[in-house]
Amino acid sequence: MRRLALFALSPLALALLAGPASAGPNCTGEPRDKWLSEADMKQKIAEMGYRDIRTFKTTSGNCYEIYGYDKDGRKAEVYFDPVDARIVKAEVDD
Repeated sequence: MRRLALFALSPLALALLAGPASAGPNCTGEPRDKWLSEADMKQKIAEMGYRDIRTFKTTSGNCYEIYGYDKDGRKAEVYFDPVDARIVKAEVDD
């Protein structure tokens, strides 16, 4: 019986340990009415040189996230603060 209880807790423990490692950043605590609109944000992203955006989404950490390419043609995953459009986290292929 004890072995069964440990086995039942195992997935929960793994989920708790894995959760933070795979989670994206937290970008803002500001209410959505202070965020840039998606259209304005997309324009700013284009002005920064990002192109061929395959995905544009809002994350659970209150970020705008894109998957696309930077100005040098490198694949990029970028998290932006939706209030001021600053880059919070960027992963760019070499």
